[in-house]
Amino acid sequence: MTAPDGVEQPAEPRSSATILRALGPGLLLAATGVGAGDLATASIVGSLLGVSILWAVVTGALLKFIVTEGLARWQLATGESFLEGAVRRAGPIVVWIFLPYLLLWSFFVAAALMGACGVTLHAMFPIFDTAEAGKLVFGGLASVTGLVLVWRGGYRLFERMMKVCIGAMFLTVIVTAALLWPDTNVVVAGLILPRVPDVQGALPWVLALMGGVGGTVTVLCYGYWLREEGRTSTADLPVCRIDLAAGYLMTAIFGIAMVIIGSTLAIEGQSAGLLVALADRLSVELGAAGGWLFLIGALGAVFSSLLGVWQAVPYLFADAWRMRAGAPGHAGQVGPVDTRSPAYRAYLLGLALIPMAGLVVSFREMQKLYALTGLSFFPVLAAVLLVFNGRTAWVGRTSRNGVLANIGLAAVLLMFLWIALAGISPS
Repeated sequence: MTAPDGVEQPAEPRSSATILRALGPGLLLAATGVGAGDLATASIVGSLLGVSILWAVVTGALLKFIVTEGLARWQLATGESFLEGAVRRAGPIVVWIFLPYLLLWSFFVAAALMGACGVTLHAMFPIFDTAEAGKLVFGGLASVTGLVLVWRGGYRLFERMMKVCIGAMFLTVIVTAALLWPDTNVVVAGLILPRVPDVQGALPWVLALMGGVGGTVTVLCYGYWLREEGRTSTADLPVCRIDLAAGYLMTAIFGIAMVIIGSTLAIEGQSAGLLVALADRLSVELGAAGGWLFLIGALGAVFSSLLGVWQAVPYLFADAWRMRAGAPGHAGQVGPVDTRSPAYRAYLLGLALIPMAGLVVSFREMQKLYALTGLSFFPVLAAVLLVFNGRTAWVGRTSRNGVLANIGLAAVLLMFLWIALAGISPS
């Protein structure tokens, strides 16, 4: 790692077995970032444009890999989280800008995730007279369940639960896509030939697909999971790159599978309601078991997102709250955020309970609000990483942005800025 005086410490080699054991935070990031919005966007785009735009899923996952790798490289080189680095160099004003944004985004995303869980559970267990009642009750129960798991279980239980959700999510969605598999040559062409179909309104949907698959603000949480895993030096960067590549590969596979599913079905509706519509259509195509299979995967996707946000976003608040009066301590001396601290637990409680008020709002509108607030964050993040990781005095020579990293971050900046300014939502 790079010490405060800028002198780089020698990296210690790691065995392949150690690297395999270290895989994990990237998969957590993938499970947290893939939610109801990804299900909706990929399915709708597949229904409208077919599999010819599969390349957009791969491109979006690659661009988000570039940003998250930049965040990991910054933290491992300096010992500072992204927020710590911003406060150290710009002052506590960063906290007072970030906290209102985080509060707003948290309310929208939490309400949307509760609603998605509620609608999915009601589709599986329609014991209430109306879907609205099922969304309210099941959404509230899902939120409280996530709260208890995070509060009582800590990081290790969270990690185990997420692996279960990841397994359910990816296995069932991939099996469903395989059962509905179109022509292989067409799928391969869609993956390797970047083109936009000659359909009215196609470009906004392609951009939404590129920007919507995977997380937004939650990419900042990757650094806190690195600390939980004890990754603190530049010797860990190769492991992080493998870890992130695995996570975003799973994200891309999930998005590809959802586009394939959507391409075989006529889909109406959006967001959480789309899950029910998809399950109904799959029940016709594959039988009742096919509809249930998809709903199990959908529940794994939306509940893993909820659980990931409940566990990780309070890290951001606790870190920012600690620094509200000034810059953090010496670089490299800050360990994992204390998940039993008043700041972490207060935010966890608020995140799980206050946004329940949003369950009475249309899920489509709530999904749109949180998606837009999340997308507006990405161009800012890419721009700051261009500066932070571009200075040798801050990150050291070996951790500085290379040509490809600069090109990738510039591409992220331009693409997400375009999406944000155009008001394109991945919901």
